[in-house]
Amino acid sequence: MRKLSLAVALAAAVVAVPAVAQDMAPADTTVTTTTTTDEPARAPDGTRAFGIEPYVAVMGGWEGFDRRVGHGIPNTPIGGNKLQGAIVTGIVGVNVPLGPVFVGAEGEVTKGVDGAIDWGYGAAGRFGFRAGESGLFYGKVGYRWVNFDRFGKNSPDFDAITYGVGAEVGPKDIGLGGITGNSGVRFRFEVSTFGSADSFRPQAGIVAHF
Repeated sequence: MRKLSLAVALAAAVVAVPAVAQDMAPADTTVTTTTTTDEPARAPDGTRAFGIEPYVAVMGGWEGFDRRVGHGIPNTPIGGNKLQGAIVTGIVGVNVPLGPVFVGAEGEVTKGVDGAIDWGYGAAGRFGFRAGESGLFYGKVGYRWVNFDRFGKNSPDFDAITYGVGAEVGPKDIGLGGITGNSGVRFRFEVSTFGSADSFRPQAGIVAHF
């Protein structure tokens, strides 16, 4: 009986030793970390640093055309009413952000609301750089057509190269953070001309980027 008890105790000890040794082994302290790279790069205002950024805009302003002989719009009666007036412009465009700079293109339709201008339309390319939280500074070059109420219903379209400079500024850059967050709403200011500096057109408005 004593031999049987000793055998049972020995067997129990053989089974228990590996288990105890396993419990006493140092814990594995290796930490596995995972990183994700699916999130696209972002500009400071939350928009994409690279990709396609469409936008729409509504702007209002004024445009006056040169009436000197041999310059500006021809056939303007000397001593007659000036070819100038208030305008409203609708714009549809797209930016291609390239980190701190961007390129893009836009089309526009303009309606005269007070004065000699009837309709205008055109397209232009833009290029510039980003500044601050959501600012844009740019230059633009394109082509534009315009006709005038002053010449009657059969007014021809006058066309020429157009170019200008402008800036867009978001709410964060002018102390209005929190009103629109990262919605992409910006205020736009622009000055452009028609032909060989044959007009002067300052405008301001709101741009919604997507």
